[in-house]
Amino acid sequence: MHFAFDAYVTSALFDKDGRAAFALGDGTVRFEGGDAAVQAHQGAALCAALHPSGEGLLTGGDDGRLAWVRRTGADTLAEIPGRWIDTVAASSASGLLAFGAGRELHVRDVADPAFQRLFRHETSIADLAFDPKGRRLAAATYGGVWLWYARIADQKPAILKWAGSHLAVAWSSDGRFVVSAMQENQLHGWRVADEKNLRMGGYPAKVRSLAFLAKGALLATAGANGAVIWPFAGSTGPMGKQAAEVNYDESAMVLRVAAAPATTWMAAGLDDGRVWASDLSASKVIPLKAEKGPPITALAMTPDARRVAWGDEAGGAGVASVG
Repeated sequence: MHFAFDAYVTSALFDKDGRAAFALGDGTVRFEGGDAAVQAHQGAALCAALHPSGEGLLTGGDDGRLAWVRRTGADTLAEIPGRWIDTVAASSASGLLAFGAGRELHVRDVADPAFQRLFRHETSIADLAFDPKGRRLAAATYGGVWLWYARIADQKPAILKWAGSHLAVAWSSDGRFVVSAMQENQLHGWRVADEKNLRMGGYPAKVRSLAFLAKGALLATAGANGAVIWPFAGSTGPMGKQAAEVNYDESAMVLRVAAAPATTWMAAGLDDGRVWASDLSASKVIPLKAEKGPPITALAMTPDARRVAWGDEAGGAGVASVG
């Protein structure tokens, strides 16, 4: 199934029913099986996450709005005039959602409209991630990753320090590790219990995407000619261990990865427009989009690993079944 949206695809996600939704650079959201675009923002949709209920998307825009977008329309959940909302995260476990606007981290509770938390940082927030229980937040920023308890109003964050700009962040499925992608061609990670540093380098390009799978035992990343897979089983994670590279292709670079976290399945989107999926336990690779085209900018996989959705920088998008 292929689509032509004529706008940069910011995010691709699956709702609780396994249907794909796409947030676009023209401020609209398109739903699989829907005929009309839902206007979420007056400018561009800069980020998106699945709503904690599993119904519809949360989108942030350069109009300073956080919107809950469903097939029936878009509702404004928050508005920060004069700011861009360019990162958003949500937790189905806790019912909390969070978004970044400049240096400010805002937290809301979908079950309590009066609940608000505001946490300030020294520099702008690049990315956010909830821990598996939805209780703590990791905020990637310059100089490291800040950890907050999402519901506590007055607190000092735990700051996982490492020099440089941290652009993307992921929390392992078991909550033991936090990993960030940096402006340099490398990752940096920490063991949360004792803030032990984990250095993961050797990439030929910037890592734009990372995803844990196999219940936290593996981390898949972009940034190379194949998907780079780091082992995280055991108390020391990847320390002293080698990464593997899946489906190496010297003619292309992996830009996006997605995974079904409880399984050994992952997907990759390339800079030449191709998309593939792989079962890492069986060394099996399945081409999902073999034709070349614009670089892939968005990628998602359903939790059961049965479907993959993607979008590219020219507005092309698609959904395919795995296997």
